[in-house]
Amino acid sequence: MLKKVLLTNIVSGKTVEVFVEADSDERAILASGKAPNETAKVQDVSGIDEWLIKTTSSKPSLDERVAFFAGLARCLDRNISTLKSLQLIAGQMKSPRYRGAIAEIASDISSGDRFSDALAKHPDLFSDETLALVRAGEESGRLSEIFYQIANSQKKTLRILKKLKSGLIYPAIVLVLAVVVVIVMSFTLVPAISKLYSSMNVKLPLATIIMIGFSNILLKQPWLAILPFVGLYYFFKNWGKIYSIPSVQKFFVGLPTVGKILQKAAATVCFRVLATLLQANVRILTALEITAASAPLIDYREFFLRVRVHISEGSSLPEAFLQESHWLGSDGRIISALVQISAETGSANELLEQLASDYEEELDNISNQIDKIIEPFTLVTMGAIVGFLIYAIYGPIFNLSNVVLPKKPGQQPPAAQVPR
Repeated sequence: MLKKVLLTNIVSGKTVEVFVEADSDERAILASGKAPNETAKVQDVSGIDEWLIKTTSSKPSLDERVAFFAGLARCLDRNISTLKSLQLIAGQMKSPRYRGAIAEIASDISSGDRFSDALAKHPDLFSDETLALVRAGEESGRLSEIFYQIANSQKKTLRILKKLKSGLIYPAIVLVLAVVVVIVMSFTLVPAISKLYSSMNVKLPLATIIMIGFSNILLKQPWLAILPFVGLYYFFKNWGKIYSIPSVQKFFVGLPTVGKILQKAAATVCFRVLATLLQANVRILTALEITAASAPLIDYREFFLRVRVHISEGSSLPEAFLQESHWLGSDGRIISALVQISAETGSANELLEQLASDYEEELDNISNQIDKIIEPFTLVTMGAIVGFLIYAIYGPIFNLSNVVLPKKPGQQPPAAQVPR
């Protein structure tokens, strides 16, 4: 339920509106970030107003997740209670969803729930790897350090994602314009050339037949023109569920360049989680199980689960890594060699952390060049679309000689192949 909290400053008399997704007025006030010198009045928002506010207001973002864990870490370091910390952090949140989630987390903790269990009730805001780290912090008693770790890791991820998104803006605009041009031509130019070529009895190439058929479908059912955009919207909205399908992951991992980015990102997350758990003196079997749960790729999840089985059967960590190194792709042997060195020198935590940092630096370099990497694919795609349109429109012109200069006297030109 969406609620509007009116916060009025008792000194200046100015009122600020804050929207919160909460099921009670008490939670709405807690999540609004009410200051001691403010009064609060809660109003329910429903109907069309609720839909408009949810549509236009800020959505949960990675920036808010960074602010959430960084703020918690600072507050816990200064011995501020968890409930008070959550109330202070709520004022920094922008989206009604995050504010409401903080109120629910505070309520669950006050009822006796563990912090990780309270976070787990909001899977849309907190990922499995984040929950795994929080559980590790609870087990080791180093929760504030884990919160700093999560905030710093998420901040680095956010920086890389922003670079990747900026590099994808140009190809996305180009491809959207290409789709728009095809749809506009299907409503305007294609019907005209269809009548022209039909009256001339010209044999049409397959590309022209396909384009005319597509145009006829749109003319009879114009609402189909919005399907590509609706499909893209739902594709990106449900990308998390789609990407969790093993076959989809294997497809993207097999792509050039994209596969390397995904593998390096997965390695960064997994090795940093494992390093943090080992540094927190978590048992190796538990650490491997938590790391497997945090793995973004199914191959890495399988790798750490298999390593855990080998260690439970008596193998050492380097031996287990080497036996299952094929799950890590082309870098598997290198990683196994580094783990062997760490076992000999007794510096597993530092080496795993350094390994995660190295992969993170490589990702940073790739993100700086993402526009150059994607540009060839964009040009090839655009060239294919433009070439198809040119051939479909002008291809029949090359058959005009059959109409103007028939091969045999009295020979009739072939009938036009125009879809009805």
